[in-house]
Amino acid sequence: MSFKAFRIFYEHKKGIMITIQLKTLLVSRILEINDGSFLKAIKTILDTKSETIMLTEEPRTEIVESKKQIEQGLFFDQEEMDHEFEKWQSEK
Repeated sequence: MSFKAFRIFYEHKKGIMITIQLKTLLVSRILEINDGSFLKAIKTILDTKSETIMLTEEPRTEIVESKKQIEQGLFFDQEEMDHEFEKWQSEK
């Protein structure tokens, strides 16, 4: 795996860990709140933010497969894609 690919993978994993830690902190803080109107306000915020997208089996399978490919380093970063595109253009 190239250094760039590793960096992209690492930043992705780091982002996931930060998100998990933040969720844990928020749940902990919400459990301490006893003010009903404040909890309703939080619920309103959450309701406006959470948009559920219903996917059929085919796109869901494609997403899972794509994640596996990323974890295995089977992807090109933008710089590599630009290089390949330039090479393809020059062959025309």
